[in-house]
Amino acid sequence: MGMEEQANELRAMIGSGSSEHRTRIIAITSGKGGVGKTNIAVNMAIAYAEIGKRVILIDGDMGMANVNVLLNIVPRYNLMQVINHQKKMSEIILDTEFGIKFIAGANGFSKIANLSREELEYFTKEFASLANADIIIIDTGAGIANNVLQFVAAADEVYVVTTPEPTAITDAYGIIKIISTELVNRELNIKLLVNRVHSADEGKRISDRIITIVAQFLNYKVDYIGFVYDDPVVQTAVIRQKPFMVVNPTSRPAVCLKHIVGRIEKTDIDTSAGVTTFLKKFVGGAKKKK
Repeated sequence: MGMEEQANELRAMIGSGSSEHRTRIIAITSGKGGVGKTNIAVNMAIAYAEIGKRVILIDGDMGMANVNVLLNIVPRYNLMQVINHQKKMSEIILDTEFGIKFIAGANGFSKIANLSREELEYFTKEFASLANADIIIIDTGAGIANNVLQFVAAADEVYVVTTPEPTAITDAYGIIKIISTELVNRELNIKLLVNRVHSADEGKRISDRIITIVAQFLNYKVDYIGFVYDDPVVQTAVIRQKPFMVVNPTSRPAVCLKHIVGRIEKTDIDTSAGVTTFLKKFVGGAKKKK
């Protein structure tokens, strides 16, 4: 079955989704590994939970299991068991000690494109059970591998994480270029987050440089959502396998993420947004290269 046929069937199965709870779905990605993307995803989820939001964190990185490491969790099950009808979604969602729920993605998302009608119907029903969450944060893989473009195309908002390192800046521009080329005619909400900065001015300077180049050469609009300070507490937290929001809630990185979440919350999302809308877009797939 082709991707477009699956998308049409999915629309018929779940309808418009207009009556669904307004779940905000955020994809966090980067142009390269090693910029702290997973750390941002995990700690942003906790920052949201601290303001009373019901949060689900999904590990969408098919190649690595870094979320597991940061949360000190070894999941018994993952999304693949749901797709294979071995488990229900409620059986693979893990409660954590940090006030968020966690789903291990493994390679489950990559298999969605090849589901039969019966499998797709089952998965759709199970995935729709996530609609009671206020926030779903997806930690994608770095670069363009592992369905990253499909996550980008389907999410309400996408945060590209970079650092002041020249290679990270180049790779951030590169992933934005790929997004703008591959996902033409899509209304995408892309924002830049600069990690490991030494000052607010540095974060603004780096973001301005990328945003200006993207506008000039790609004719594409990217906004700046904020920065996170470079701080020893982050490495300390990683070693302890606890999020830095928990290790030191008043640390500079923690305060930065609280401010970023505050900014996000001041922006509206589409009234039709939600998990069914996300799944329809995801199954529809990213526009492939010619």
